Amino acid sequence: MSVTDPISDMLTQVRNALAVRKDFVILPVSKLKVAIANLLQAAGYLVSVETVSEEGQKFPTLKLVLKYSHDKSVIQGLRRVSKPGQRIYEPASHIRPVLNGSGISVVSTPQGLMTDQQARDAGLGGEVLFKVW
Repeated sequence: MSVTDPISDMLTQVRNALAVRKDFVILPVSKLKVAIANLLQAAGYLVSVETVSEEGQKFPTLKLVLKYSHDKSVIQGLRRVSKPGQRIYEPASHIRPVLNGSGISVVSTPQGLMTDQQARDAGLGGEVLFKVW
């Protein structure tokens, strides 16, 4: 089954797993998904990220262990900003903090994926992929 927008698919699977209080999510692996997952882990939204290669499986999978605090998910919301049908690019000066700094935006810059704060500090703009809070 081909997926038109793998980032939206990843976010939807995480959102659905959080809704039913699952401990982890298993996704098809790609370099972009691994980079996004590592960024979310560094920001404190995920417990761990690992690539799993099991015998008998044709392709490796990505396992995201979700983080909960006091029986509530650390991730309260996910929203896709730039979509395949409408790409959203922002210069560094126009990238705003999410909920006054309570959340992060993931920005694809020429230097790689960064949070909104890292992009502003580096003076880099780029495609705003999604927001997490």
